[in-house]
Amino acid sequence: MYWLNLALTRMGFWITWALIPIVVEIIPAIISTIKLMRLHLHQPKLTPPGKWPWVSIIVLVYNSEDTLFACIESINNQTYPKDAMQIILANNQSTDDSFGAYARAQNTFPELILRYVNTDKGKAKALNTAIYESIGTYVINIDSDGVLEPHAVENMVLRFENDLDIAAMTGAILPKRQLVSGIKGWWHRILAKNEYYEYAQAFLSGRTMESFRDQLFTMSGAFSAFRREVLMDTFLYDIDTIGEDTDMTFQIRTRLGKKVMICADAIFYVEPISGFSELYTQRQRWQRGELEVTSNYMAQTANLKRFFKNFLVRRMMIDHTFTFPRMIWTFASIVLIAFGYSSVILLLSYLLIYVLYVFVAVINFISVGILLRQYPDEQHFYLKLWWVTLTLPTYMFMCSWIRLVGIINAMTTKASWKMRGLPEELHRIKAVVQDDINTVKEQRRQDRKGK
Repeated sequence: MYWLNLALTRMGFWITWALIPIVVEIIPAIISTIKLMRLHLHQPKLTPPGKWPWVSIIVLVYNSEDTLFACIESINNQTYPKDAMQIILANNQSTDDSFGAYARAQNTFPELILRYVNTDKGKAKALNTAIYESIGTYVINIDSDGVLEPHAVENMVLRFENDLDIAAMTGAILPKRQLVSGIKGWWHRILAKNEYYEYAQAFLSGRTMESFRDQLFTMSGAFSAFRREVLMDTFLYDIDTIGEDTDMTFQIRTRLGKKVMICADAIFYVEPISGFSELYTQRQRWQRGELEVTSNYMAQTANLKRFFKNFLVRRMMIDHTFTFPRMIWTFASIVLIAFGYSSVILLLSYLLIYVLYVFVAVINFISVGILLRQYPDEQHFYLKLWWVTLTLPTYMFMCSWIRLVGIINAMTTKASWKMRGLPEELHRIKAVVQDDINTVKEQRRQDRKGK
């Protein structure tokens, strides 16, 4: 109790910083969980249509030889009528035998209406080409490196048919639990299980609440669905940004004024993260895409009169402004010790912050576990990951650093899908430091010569 009292009395400014997770994350998490449970208990019963409408499923193909067949097989296993599905494989200039995988699927699943279309290079261009080839009332985009849960298409169409105001939806994305369990290295396995929890919380809890408020920030590029008539009223996918999925979300909701939702019971399973290097480049790419799209639409909607009502402002505050205190206090700890502060007090302060973030993780863990009841196998796997609530604060802190790097790189480098990996970043840092050292040595040598 002595050390706790000391920390509370002498570290007032540190405790003030602790209010950030309380005000920004803990209180909203509690409120959101209560609302989420109410929504779950009062879900309306959906009525199937008299006749199932045509659905065009666009599968983006790029060097997908190893995964494409399984993806098409998951479409074949859908509960949705096969004679009402058009499957367009948009080949984005693959250099492997993706066509061979398509040909194999065509022979194996003769009831599917499959079409293979070659497109210009670039994800947005490939999607736009396939959209013009689509004939369905609804258009669904999926990546070729994942598989659909058997009821995914049916559940999405049911939601569309029962709410005519919905213009577009994103599905829920989860890493494949079998692949997560099969990862060998302990560090990679911990990383993948934290990612699994992060995805479950983000889609089943976070985006569900965003959707409820009509504030969904991004329809996942891996799995999204649209009314085709609305899609054709947009400018289609923006080929000049790496955040084309976020841009499409804002086109539909902000420019067209249409409703964008999440269909949490339409699940698309993706491969887990391959390691820290992929996490490093992936989160930077997401960060850059978010900044590009947000800067465009904030200029249109975030005027001074609507500043505090605009959810984009709140999103940027939470995602970016509150990222910097976490970074600042990391370095401040070294300074505080140099100024004579007790390392014990600093550790107690960090422990307090850590406990607060664990509390947020526990709240989300409980709510998502309840939402997964209709998927017993998924729920069982998820509940076994209770210990991730203890590691998630560290995982998210690490992701905050990557986001910060993404912000810096977004300001200093040109937009590109190919992001610099961690080894290249470290090599560049080493080169800059070495160049500075050589410059200092050369200056000293010149000074000695002058004397």
